[in-house]
Amino acid sequence: MRSFEAAARLLSFTAASREIGLTQTAVSQHIKALEVQLDAKLFLRRPKSLQLTDAGKAYLVTVREALDMLDMSTTGLFGPRQARTITVRASMAFTMWLSARLDDFFLKHPDIGVKTVTSIWKNPSDQQPVDVDVILAPQEATRSDLKLLSSERIVPICGIGSNQAIRAPDDLLRQSPIHIMGFDDHWARYLSAYGLKFEGSAGRLITDTSTAAMEMVAAGLGVAVVIERFARQAIQSGQKIRIVGEPKELGQAHFLVRTEGRAATQAHAKEFEEWLRNQL
Repeated sequence: MRSFEAAARLLSFTAASREIGLTQTAVSQHIKALEVQLDAKLFLRRPKSLQLTDAGKAYLVTVREALDMLDMSTTGLFGPRQARTITVRASMAFTMWLSARLDDFFLKHPDIGVKTVTSIWKNPSDQQPVDVDVILAPQEATRSDLKLLSSERIVPICGIGSNQAIRAPDDLLRQSPIHIMGFDDHWARYLSAYGLKFEGSAGRLITDTSTAAMEMVAAGLGVAVVIERFARQAIQSGQKIRIVGEPKELGQAHFLVRTEGRAATQAHAKEFEEWLRNQL
């Protein structure tokens, strides 16, 4: 069908063969086999030209529509076809931060495509091939498969429309805290830098991503403590939040996880990793 569509559009078996990566003989054989199966001539073959028959013209419309639908369905389910597409996995917040910078990568590497996937808690049964894997881990992590990208700091944020006065760390204790689930309690770490802590069971809202926490803060539902680079990116993109305290060391960093990756994309993954280090 692709051989027929290309030959009918270009009116040349040779041009069609170049476009779809087959030999001219293979395309010609495809067309002959199709005509035998349909018991109808699709082309008028002349010494220096190729023309569609009336049946060929009518069939081309249907074939083109079917191929377009197949392409759209395939792209929707599996992403666009691109020989040099690398898959990058990171948290939702990191991916949002990354998205604002990807145009710079594409300018430098126009021949490389990027597919992003997110994983809140990585499932051991997840077998999706990943070329670049970014995680947040303790700063002093000694795993041999980790390569340091950047240490991180955290800041408290509130909604831009909040009328609550937050001028000192003590003022945070009188807010409704939004907690982000994880192996590190951002609230506890931030407050402990000032010798403070929440008394009792503070916090009505709990979420599992920084992105959701920032949306809740913007909606006026409370105050959160998030990684500084994510907060600044959200503010730059117009998110209705503001930083209401000095940044403090998180004691965690973003790392690249050494992956087996795919042989066909290893070189491109290394180019992306080097670019990412420069961005951070």
